[in-house]
Amino acid sequence: MSWDVALAGGVALLIGLLIIGVPIFVSFLILNITGVLVLFGDAGFGLLANSIYSSATYGALTAVPLFIVMGELLFRSGAMEVLFDSLDRLVGRVRGRQFVLCILLSAILGALSGAAMAVAGLLGRSLYPTMLQRGYDPKLSAGTILAGASLDPIIPPSVLAILIATIAQISTGKLLIAGIVPGIFLTVMFLGYVFIRLKFNPKLSPDIDAEVLAQHKGGAIVAVLRMIPSLFIFFLVMGLVMFGIATPTEAAATGVLGSVILAASYRKLSLDMIKEALTAGVRVSSLLLIIMCSAVMFSQLLTFTGAPQALGELVAHLQLSSWLMLTCMIALPFVLFMFLDQVAIMLVLIPIYKPILLLYKFDEIWFYTLFLIVATVGGISPPFGYTLFAFKSAAPQATMAEIFSAAWPFVWLIMLGLVLMVLFPPIITALPALLDGR
Repeated sequence: MSWDVALAGGVALLIGLLIIGVPIFVSFLILNITGVLVLFGDAGFGLLANSIYSSATYGALTAVPLFIVMGELLFRSGAMEVLFDSLDRLVGRVRGRQFVLCILLSAILGALSGAAMAVAGLLGRSLYPTMLQRGYDPKLSAGTILAGASLDPIIPPSVLAILIATIAQISTGKLLIAGIVPGIFLTVMFLGYVFIRLKFNPKLSPDIDAEVLAQHKGGAIVAVLRMIPSLFIFFLVMGLVMFGIATPTEAAATGVLGSVILAASYRKLSLDMIKEALTAGVRVSSLLLIIMCSAVMFSQLLTFTGAPQALGELVAHLQLSSWLMLTCMIALPFVLFMFLDQVAIMLVLIPIYKPILLLYKFDEIWFYTLFLIVATVGGISPPFGYTLFAFKSAAPQATMAEIFSAAWPFVWLIMLGLVLMVLFPPIITALPALLDGR
């Protein structure tokens, strides 16, 4: 079977399964079993078993369940309530303070959990009704929550970044660290957009609520002190990686230990809490592990057909400029992520892109950070972004038309930020370069 027929048939089968609603891991398993039977026959199942075992026992993936458990412990420890209250005190006398609070809280939640859908659901259930009651514009309120949630997979620790690094066979630590500055950069862009909108249309937010401010008067120092334990865990985890003291897996284990200590200090630590956190970690990470094993097997099947090498030769013959090729490589997932599952498309494209990156000598940490940002944009891009529906389920009072309208300005803001990161690569590469220079 020729490589082009194998590639087209495999992608068509996967997309067809996803369209009819088959879960991602089942779709990949069906694709791989079909591919093994077509290419190798019954004898290929030994290869399938060996591939699954090798992928499932890959040491770097241990960081995934550890980061998930760390996030679960932090959520259940009461750290989120402390952060929310502390940020509310610190925002102060600013028009549209709830918009600012929403974006800042989302950025911090991203550092603690890395789950965009979870944060969109949490804020949609808790903060969104409060914003509406206080007279904030519904669309801009929904937009800031969605925008803030989109930061979560970018800001480390990010499970998506670990998955990308594993499949692309690049440094997990560097890819995690590469998301810090882009995450802060996009946060500043979102805040700037909100302030500009308020400047030209002050009616988007109510007058400053004197009663709320009076409750928090003089509490800034207390607020900072209360935030330190949670933020220290983040800086401890990423600092261990940045300074080469620990691997991402070891740093994640340190984060879990810090989360347990924090929960104990808040007097929330119990056997039931630990059990619930571990159960959630096992459930989520097991699904991710199945997807990872299937994606690696898919990559191996592609390599056997010769598709990556043939695609590299085809691209070389096209003689496209590096800028045009980069645009195509970013535009393709941007469009696909609007309609299909982000994780599935991401795992399909990475092995296909690898020879092209080598051919054009693109910095892999830089490119895959861009790729990760595009993947997160897909989560808030109409019509099928997962984060949009997570927000809708938590805020049923918002219509899908309003949610779609609220999301688009921030989708284009992220794309503008993406263009700036393409034009100025040090935004992404400066921090990872420290790992080489230490």
